[in-house]
Amino acid sequence: MEINTTWQKITTIGGYGAFVQKHGLAYVQLAYAATAPTTEDILVLRRYTQVLFADTLVGQFIWAKVLEGTIEMTVEEVNLNRELTGRVNVTTVDDFPAVLSSTVQYFIDGMVDMGTRSLVVPAGGLHFAGYDLELSVLKSTESNYTLFTSPVGGSGNLLGANLAFSISGENSQVYNIVDATGFNAVEFANINYTNCTSLGTIDSYRQGLESGSGRFGGSPSLTLKGIWLGGFRITTSIVRGLDANMTEPLFKAGTGFSMASRFLTDINCDLPAIAPLTDFASNNFTNPSTLQLKGCELTRSGVYNADDANITPNIDEKSLTSSWGNNNGLGNTFEGGRLVVDAEATTTISAGSTWYTLNAATWGSNRLAHFSNPANGELLQLGNSPREYRVVVNFVIESNANNVLGIRLRKWSSASSTWIDFPEVRRQVNNLSGSRDVAVFNYLFTVSLDIGDYCYFQVRNNNGNNNCTLELDSDWSIEER
Repeated sequence: MEINTTWQKITTIGGYGAFVQKHGLAYVQLAYAATAPTTEDILVLRRYTQVLFADTLVGQFIWAKVLEGTIEMTVEEVNLNRELTGRVNVTTVDDFPAVLSSTVQYFIDGMVDMGTRSLVVPAGGLHFAGYDLELSVLKSTESNYTLFTSPVGGSGNLLGANLAFSISGENSQVYNIVDATGFNAVEFANINYTNCTSLGTIDSYRQGLESGSGRFGGSPSLTLKGIWLGGFRITTSIVRGLDANMTEPLFKAGTGFSMASRFLTDINCDLPAIAPLTDFASNNFTNPSTLQLKGCELTRSGVYNADDANITPNIDEKSLTSSWGNNNGLGNTFEGGRLVVDAEATTTISAGSTWYTLNAATWGSNRLAHFSNPANGELLQLGNSPREYRVVVNFVIESNANNVLGIRLRKWSSASSTWIDFPEVRRQVNNLSGSRDVAVFNYLFTVSLDIGDYCYFQVRNNNGNNNCTLELDSDWSIEER
């Protein structure tokens, strides 16, 4: 067993030691050489007091004079220089074995120049750790070099913390790995990429995670390739000082890239003059609202410009895939839509107290985000989040003076294949001036909408069968709560 860390080790002779079990009130801890002379003085701790005594060593047994009597005690010999069995210290590239193990952690002790040596990530996975982002670094300046590669059949988990990669050679990259099963992860905590020519490609992993990461200098474009059953989260991350000539996106969609869960980042990033943040498109994501850019701080060459279309050239904040919020220098998603009367037309009321759809007018649409306008006067929910919305109504309806008109929202529930009618709101038609007699509806309420639900407004005349006309610029809108 190891020496108790609350005691001071007095001496080590030949790298061996012993721990004597407690007998009565005495603890004895000592160090000795297996070949020590029988009369050699040995320093020990007894009840935290250093004492000196001569003793006879016989194999793993010791006779010692302790306290007031002579007590026979059995000791266990251990190697005091023993390292942790689950860790391999790496100070030079030669400390990496020819075949890397999935059952140990490779601890990067200092700046390790990898030269041309690549690290093949086994199917069982690979584990790394270091002191911190400055004291533990894997580096190479070689051309056409890749740090992490996969064997035939693919790799397992790649996990690490508290280290940095600096792969700066021409045409070189950090990753060229493919998942062996599609159920593994690439996860790093406190990781820096410094002056990297490229981060390379990660293919068909289940998920990725960066926490406390940095990209400094170089052109650290990361390509995600193949089918990802999970997602990728990059949080508490900063990007600064990239190569002015960098043209590739920071995060790039590779061949066949599809992500079933979310890509989420709150990145603080200053892009060079040309490079995008990402070139992802809606068809790279299986589900709505899963490209999540939340709380990002985005500049290009130090300048904020949320209208810069090249930040995300293939997608914007209104796209069904997008769920962007609280960003500075980047768009934000406000789910909903607005319909406005562009041309008036009369709705025929054939019978009193009977509901008719307000679709005679020509409705124009705008501000559509995760909604569509499938038919005149209708708004359709395309996404799955959020569910709760606010409906704002601003209608001016012309009809006969003193008639009482009612309007209501009608919703089709896709899940239950049923119609849901909201409460009626009534207003009297007022004689304002001349022949212009109108009822004014200004109010708001809430509605729950799931994917595939759509809604529109109806009108009825509660005390007559006079026709009505929804006037120009009347509008209604749906907004996320």
